[in-house]
Formats: sequence, structure tokens, C-alpha cells
Amino acid sequence: MRLADFIRRDTEPILRQWEAFAATLLPAADNMGSLALRDHAPQLLEAIARDLRSSQTTKAQHGKSLRRAPKLNNAPETAAQTHAVLRARGGFDSNQLAAEYRALRASVLRLWMDECHPEAPCLDDVIRFNEAIDQALAESLGFFTLQVDQARNLLLGMLGHDMRSPLQTIQMTASYLCALNAGERVSEAATRLVRSGARMQALLDDLCDFNRTRLGLGINVSPTTVDLAEVFIDELDQLRAIHPDRQIELEVQGDVRGVWDGPRLQQLLGNLVLNAIKYGSPDAPVRVVVTGDQAEVRFEVTNSGPAIEMSLLECIFDPLQRGPDLQNAQDGRSGLGLGLYIATEIAKAHNGAIEARSGADETTFAVRLPRNS
Repeated sequence: MRLADFIRRDTEPILRQWEAFAATLLPAADNMGSLALRDHAPQLLEAIARDLRSSQTTKAQHGKSLRRAPKLNNAPETAAQTHAVLRARGGFDSNQLAAEYRALRASVLRLWMDECHPEAPCLDDVIRFNEAIDQALAESLGFFTLQVDQARNLLLGMLGHDMRSPLQTIQMTASYLCALNAGERVSEAATRLVRSGARMQALLDDLCDFNRTRLGLGINVSPTTVDLAEVFIDELDQLRAIHPDRQIELEVQGDVRGVWDGPRLQQLLGNLVLNAIKYGSPDAPVRVVVTGDQAEVRFEVTNSGPAIEMSLLECIFDPLQRGPDLQNAQDGRSGLGLGLYIATEIAKAHNGAIEARSGADETTFAVRLPRNS
């Protein structure tokens, strides 16, 4: 018996095995009924049977082997992809989704070969069936990943929005306590609250910016005429207040005025300086040098300390990357690993660029900004 005929004749036994296996995928499958467990499996099997019955040239088969196959007739976009969306919403993970297809492949081939015995099964049907399963699996995983990414981005967006109001209340209350002069202990506690609130605000801003870039929106900038000397002096004064035990130096050379988003460049500089403070030698200054010429403005942030390994330097601007000494930090210094990623996205939003270089004694992050971005 040809495989397409077998699938159509024995759809119900195949579906019972699919359902039985899906029920073992806990905790997502817990309390799911028969229809939910089977989901779009009947339509998927029908699509595979139609594909097996359709003619296929050698060229088309070669295209499938190179993952350039056409979609299965009439259905996998409906069956496989819709199945993935419903599984994602039902709490299944990608491994469980893939396991369903592995189990389907095994059960169909086993039942069919038992039916064919003692005759040998048609090898061309086996090949075509495996191609169809692989194609459906690829489509399912693609849609599953898209669904999970959309849900994650929505969650991050809602989290960032909903946290801003209570955080602002905490910061305003802490600032009010500082202004009361209600004794040294109260003032110190309020100051700690202000600093912690500022750190939470920075983390929240990074999270929201990261979410925007993942949604393909990029970093939002509002360019105006600014003087980077004034912008950077203000930012470094704030960082010195937060880190009174660290020395931060600023040197400005030439005309550093231009059309940029001042607050965003403050954020960029702050991320680079905070990174230098985290990883640089505590007894050596962090140096910021700003240089302007006719075409562009450049600034560099340099800290003394051991060299960054080349393997880390190559991916240092990737999101969620952190230095090895902060991977398991429990003191609150580690952050989200988004600072350098946000910095490079801000530079890109200004049509600029950022690069890192590291030698035996110091590390430098250099930023180039066109004067009129």
C-alpha cells in the first residue's frame, strides 16, 4: 500500500497515537481535551497525503534538499503554522513542538511498515514523507519563534510602561526625605534610595530601549543644536556624585557643537563610563577625551586595567553580554548586559559608529559622530 493511501485510510489510529503522545507533554498538556491535543494534526496529515500524491520532478526534490521547497499543497501554512501559534499560546516550548513531529514521523512509518509487511515499503514514499514532515516542522518552528518573540516584546513593553509610575513615586519621595534634613540617619537612607532609584531607572530605560530595537523601531532620537562639552560635563558630574571614590577626567579639544540628541548622547557616554568604572582599575582615572573637527566629533572613554580577551571583544556590543567577573555577581553591579548594546544603537541612530580596542594596560571605546546627523 502506498503511504498516501495508508495515511488517509488510517488517519484515526495515527491521530490516537499523536494525541497520546501530546498528552505526555506536561505541564502544558495538563487538562487539555482531545480536540486541543490533536489540534491541527488532521489537516496536517491531509496536506502530507496530498503532497505524497502530487508529482515531483528531480529538480523539485533537489530544491527540497536545499530547503527551497514550495509550501505543501493547500495546507501547511494553515495547519503547521497555525498549530505552532496555538501550541505557543498553550504554553508548549519549542522542544515539545519538535517532539510532536518526531513522534508523528515515527508512528506513521512504523504503522505503515507493519501494514506493508511482508512486502518492502516504497522508498520514494519514505523520502517524500520525511521531506514533508521536515518542511512542516520548519514552518511550525518559524511561526512558534515569531509568536514567542511577539509575546516577549509585549511583556517587556508593558513591564517598562507600568514600572515607570511607581518608580517615579519612590524617587520623588526619597528626594523629599533628603530635603527634610530630618537627621543624619534619615538623610543617608534617603540618599541610598535616590541612588538605587536612579539605578533602577537606568535599567528600566535600557530595557525599554532594548525592546524597541527588537521590535525593529530602533533608538528614538530628537536632534537639536547642542554643545557636547556642556552635555558631557553635566553627565560626568552626576556620575562623580554616584561614584565619589572614582576619578573621572574630561578633556575637550576643538569645536564640539553639532546637531544631535543631547540626552541620548548623555546616555551613551554614561553607559561607556559606567562600563569603564566596572572593569577598570579602581585606583586609576577614567579618561574622557572629546575632539571636534570640521566633519565630525569624536570622543573616547579609556580605563586602565587588564586587556579584554579577543573572543569577548568581538562580541562585546552584542546584547546580554557581560564581563566574566560579573557573570555570577550578586552585588547588584552586573546589570542586564545591555549598556554597550544600547550605546552602539544610539551611535547608529546618529549615523555614527563605535568601536572598542584593548591593549595590555588599557581599554578604549571610541565614538564617531557626524556633525550634522
